[in-house]
Amino acid sequence: MTTKITFVVDNPSDPAAFESAYARVRELAGTLPLLQRLESATVWPREDGSPTPAHRTLDLHFSDYADASAAVGTPVAGELFQRLLATGTPFTALFCDVEPSEHGHTVVE
Repeated sequence: MTTKITFVVDNPSDPAAFESAYARVRELAGTLPLLQRLESATVWPREDGSPTPAHRTLDLHFSDYADASAAVGTPVAGELFQRLLATGTPFTALFCDVEPSEHGHTVVE
């Protein structure tokens, strides 16, 4: 089963500064060994202007759990985590099994 690592990044106190630092985080993520696909997304603002539950997500797709685990043990991943932590913006990182759809296609949600 395909594995993805999902980062859910909270709302930063200074969005412009966060975005400036995030550019390098995304760049590093794209160089992780065994990475098959990268998806980076900005959370849409709420129509009423109230805070969203998160600012960004970053999904890193690997062929399996072993490849994902190997990738996070590399120096590149260490730098990625350090740079993300240095933004001062809290985040959650999740390892997930991506379940195939009933039609045999991988559905990414």
